[in-house]
Amino acid sequence: MIHKPVLQKEVLQYLEPKPNENFIDATFGGGGHTAAILEENKPSGKVLGIEIDPELYQKLKSEMAEFSIFNFQFSKRLVLVNDSYTNLKEIVKRENFGPVAGILFDLGMSSWHLEKSGRGFTFQKDEPLDMRYNVTHIRRPSYMCYKMTAAEIVNKWEEKEIEKILKEYGEERFSRRIAKEIVKTRKAKPIKRTFQLVKIIKQATPSWYHHKKIHPATKTFQALRIAVNDELNNLKKALPQAQGILEPEGRLVTISFHSLEDKICKNFLRKNSGKGLIEILTKKPIRPNQSEISKNPGSRSARLRAAKKL
Repeated sequence: MIHKPVLQKEVLQYLEPKPNENFIDATFGGGGHTAAILEENKPSGKVLGIEIDPELYQKLKSEMAEFSIFNFQFSKRLVLVNDSYTNLKEIVKRENFGPVAGILFDLGMSSWHLEKSGRGFTFQKDEPLDMRYNVTHIRRPSYMCYKMTAAEIVNKWEEKEIEKILKEYGEERFSRRIAKEIVKTRKAKPIKRTFQLVKIIKQATPSWYHHKKIHPATKTFQALRIAVNDELNNLKKALPQAQGILEPEGRLVTISFHSLEDKICKNFLRKNSGKGLIEILTKKPIRPNQSEISKNPGSRSARLRAAKKL
């Protein structure tokens, strides 16, 4: 399950994990960053890992029990919870976790969601248009569950609303044409699967757009995923909680893959730096080098920012 995460060397550089310190991985995913931190903060340092997806969480717990992800030494020092990082403060209190020397937000999708979830996160497989990180119907206090799916957006939203999210969240230059084609197509037949949507996008965009480095459906799928999971608002809720939880000299590291996410992180750091609450450690966002991009093309848009609490 575990995979090499994006900007791993840089994450360790800016988090600076030391023996016996505690950290939070707010976006656990495949656990790659956590494994690297646990290697550095031994023998007694812990990591609180937060995974929003109940299905992925159960899979991780099962694999941990079989020691197929983390060895016994690591698993003893990992506190894995199924929750949302929007509830960061409450999770820390509930788990009695601390003091916290560093918090990481890796805002990219886990490879499991693309390859194994079957929820339509990728345009490369024919899957239902779901795109929710949490599909459970179980509700409990402080647990996020989204009913809205990507299929609901493309089949029920007004054309102008669809155009708006494609333009704002996906930065899609052909947002109007794609939204118009979606509305036209759904009148004849509901749009339920990813390949249906890919076909619509290709019909709505010029042929030259189909031969660029990124797939013509990339931005539309990104926009729908962000809208379904309310990702930008969630980030705005979580960052102030992270700053409050950190101990003095504690490190905050964010990795974003979208310009709007990066803008939220940048503005948060600048605002709090101006108040004298933090010291920004990255004057400009850290980007992956060409070697990493060639090994992992998905890392190409990653931007890392870091700060230290004063």
